[in-house]
Amino acid sequence: MPGYHPVDLQLAYNVPTGGPGQLVAIVDAYDDPNAESDLGVYRSQFGLSSCTTANGCFKKVNQSGGTDSYPAPNGGWAQEISLDLDMVSAICPNCHILLVEANSNHLSDLGVAVNTAARLGAKAISNSYGSSEYSSETTDESTYFNHPGLAITASSGDGGYGVEFPAASQYVTAAGGTTLSRASNARGWSETVWSGAGSGCSAYITKPAYQTDAGCSDRTVADVAADADPGTGVAVYDSFRYQGLKGWLVFGGTSVASPIISSLYALADNTTGSYPADPYQKPSALFDVTSGSNGSCGGSYLCNGEPGYDGPTGLGTPNGTSAFANPTVSVSPTTVSAGGPVIFTWSNVANPTSTDWVGLYHLGASNGLYLDYFWTNSCSSNYANSNAVGSGSCSYTMPYVGATYELRLFSSNTYTLLGTSSSIADSGPAASGAISATPSSVAPGGSVTVSWTNRVTATKGDGFGLYHPGDSDYAPIDWIWDDTCSYAMGTTAVASGSCSYTMPASGGSYEFRLFSNNSYIRLAVSNSVSVGATASAAPTTSTTTTTAPGTAGSGDAKRGPVHSPSAPLWHPAGHR
Repeated sequence: MPGYHPVDLQLAYNVPTGGPGQLVAIVDAYDDPNAESDLGVYRSQFGLSSCTTANGCFKKVNQSGGTDSYPAPNGGWAQEISLDLDMVSAICPNCHILLVEANSNHLSDLGVAVNTAARLGAKAISNSYGSSEYSSETTDESTYFNHPGLAITASSGDGGYGVEFPAASQYVTAAGGTTLSRASNARGWSETVWSGAGSGCSAYITKPAYQTDAGCSDRTVADVAADADPGTGVAVYDSFRYQGLKGWLVFGGTSVASPIISSLYALADNTTGSYPADPYQKPSALFDVTSGSNGSCGGSYLCNGEPGYDGPTGLGTPNGTSAFANPTVSVSPTTVSAGGPVIFTWSNVANPTSTDWVGLYHLGASNGLYLDYFWTNSCSSNYANSNAVGSGSCSYTMPYVGATYELRLFSSNTYTLLGTSSSIADSGPAASGAISATPSSVAPGGSVTVSWTNRVTATKGDGFGLYHPGDSDYAPIDWIWDDTCSYAMGTTAVASGSCSYTMPASGGSYEFRLFSNNSYIRLAVSNSVSVGATASAAPTTSTTTTTAPGTAGSGDAKRGPVHSPSAPLWHPAGHR
């Protein structure tokens, strides 16, 4: 039958087989009463597994998420629905499909349907519709399309050079269009700009940080592209007669491209990505489209296919899932004894930097509450060099305190999460120990004796910090290694001992906290020590401040990520 079949699209775009069963949502207007049965015909024709309500693969809901009633049927939108469902099936046969039908083709209804798709757990949401831009679209994009962690795609339009919304939204991956043809080259296919693909400069949406092209001061459309020319269209099955057409049909338009791109995000299992910025980090992972035009724009890249980025096809067309994939991380083994080593491995970091880092966490802890960390380019807490490592592995020594932990990979000396390992069960003894300070009341600048016992395996990285009660563990006033009673880290593990410590000249209430293995794994908290007030210094409370990467701040040398590469962790010297 005419039109490209699933195997054609899979070959043309180097689509891998299999993949996880992520949920892809299709948002369209009105009802297609034959959606599920028509989907069954398409999948059966091309040997794809059944996708039905009964087996949990397919679900149709109204814009509120209900299944008790649907909008009025509409033949034109039914064809759009069939096209969208068939393209998800062609690219990601293992994906589950959620069809959300809006009450009408007004954005006030379609936008609600997008929010419903997000609420129902879709990982990718395709929107094969658009309209002319309007001044209040900046409000609508925040209301309906700003869903961090979800891949939302939209067709760039089928009227040639010019911008439509929601493709113009900074929160949406705008899918442009190509003419996809068989060729005798190594790929077996060639592509040029489809003359109907939408492109250009948004009139209202501010240019997002992920775009750097110089021809538009605001948002540029498109981001990526796929087949859209009706002359090289795709086979679709639709039984709802519209304008005398039903059965097997051939469709084109950027309505083809949008569900293809959404399905590739889902197939890539991109669940922690930064959308739609991900492809911009890996343009070499796309097929570049360098010829063709969609209109007149003065010979600019905004309407002509050119090497690198151009308006009608964006960064290019899919070459597998790499451009749509988030980094992957793993750890082995997942069960260790106290102080045992694990291997943390990461790959596919698109734009690695010299300040990418990995943090150790208790399960469920917020990103700011790391226990320990290491830089990916040195595999230690020492900032060793300026190399950026996009794929690699590090051996890491787990704590001597038994608990369940995980390792998290972050980007660029920030808390931008790139990936989280599976949990690691550390079979060491539970945290224990004791720390005390005597006397419990001293004059400003007086001395106390800090004594500790550590019933967990002692390491040379044990130490204690000085705090005001209630302070965060991540903001010590001072830090002392327990084997040297000073800032200078020694080489001896001291399970029990004492240090003489000079208290601050500022009056107030203080306490000491004992930590394990050069980390924030707290073992014990001392009694309170009262320092008599002075006329010149009132008690103060330390707080954890978040600064920009590499920006100095109060106590910067004693703060971990977000941290300064020259002074990671709490202490100014003696990193392990």
